[in-house]
Amino acid sequence: MATPPGLLVDTRGRPLRDLRISVTDRCNFRCSYCMPKETFGQDYPYLAHSALLTFEEITRLARQFVLQGVQKLRLTGGEPLLRKNIETLITQLSALRTPGGKALDLTLTTNGSLLQRKAQLLKAAGLQRVTVSLDGLDDAVFRSMNDVDFPVADVLAGLQAACDAGLGPIKINMVVKRGTNDQEILPMARHFRGSGMVLRFIEYMDVGATNGWRMNEVLPSAEVVRRIHSEMPLVPLEASAPGETAERWGYADGNGRHDVAAGEIGVISSVTQAFCGTCNRARLSTEGQLFLCLFASRGYDLKTLLRNTASDDQLASALAYIWQARNDRYSELRSLQPQDSAESSARRVEMSYIGG
Repeated sequence: MATPPGLLVDTRGRPLRDLRISVTDRCNFRCSYCMPKETFGQDYPYLAHSALLTFEEITRLARQFVLQGVQKLRLTGGEPLLRKNIETLITQLSALRTPGGKALDLTLTTNGSLLQRKAQLLKAAGLQRVTVSLDGLDDAVFRSMNDVDFPVADVLAGLQAACDAGLGPIKINMVVKRGTNDQEILPMARHFRGSGMVLRFIEYMDVGATNGWRMNEVLPSAEVVRRIHSEMPLVPLEASAPGETAERWGYADGNGRHDVAAGEIGVISSVTQAFCGTCNRARLSTEGQLFLCLFASRGYDLKTLLRNTASDDQLASALAYIWQARNDRYSELRSLQPQDSAESSARRVEMSYIGG
């Protein structure tokens, strides 16, 4: 089943370019849209440390993915900064190179709670940039959404530390839930306009089976753009890379052109505007399950291959076989079905298990 490096495409012609690596299933926040406290309480059975992929196993798998065409690695969780000695893994991954000798785009998504004291260490280890989840600037709203009473000021301090460490360009992800934090859209846009950070608004998604998702709590990205444009005019921008999930909008100057100094926003319309057709991402779970879609219900066990002494050629063949058979397009199919259909209510893997 071996395939020449870098030539993998799935059944819909989508290449493999982006690998999301979850390094822990634990998080110190209990955001209702991801790890609601009702499910992820004190007695929740998290994975034992022995079940997790080691850093060496992660790096070995990542090397094979890179040989098959992956150009970008993103570390996720849970909260990845809770994984002990995460800097060691970053050092190992930062040494990988594409078949053409290029360094990888190595990034990490975090809730920002530990970023203030970790930023310099992450940069020194070889991390290039970070994406920080921040669902509002109002402290009461933010504490309510993280559901552990964590103050927004500490996340803002982490953002500043990341900026000072050179972990940029920094992206900020705001999940917008109608009736919960949509009043924070304009304050967030005002605050980060001209900051050099890219603020992205994400539609509240039906990931997993524990967040009680309802369509009437989704605020369409088109409405987000309309609200911001009414106060701070926007102009559409070209996608920054093939398979880009965010639709880019730049702040306009007085002549209606993009004001580069003012920056841009992004909107990720994973509910109202499916982008399955260009999805080039795979996701590796904390315990070595490979998922081909954020909304998947099952993965492929790579850990057993690793621990049964599979050769690199065997690993490469397995990856090729899995990706070439891929036909996932959940968001496109969802849009064609009634909201109360069996498919829409089928159990899916939780976001905290495979990362966003």
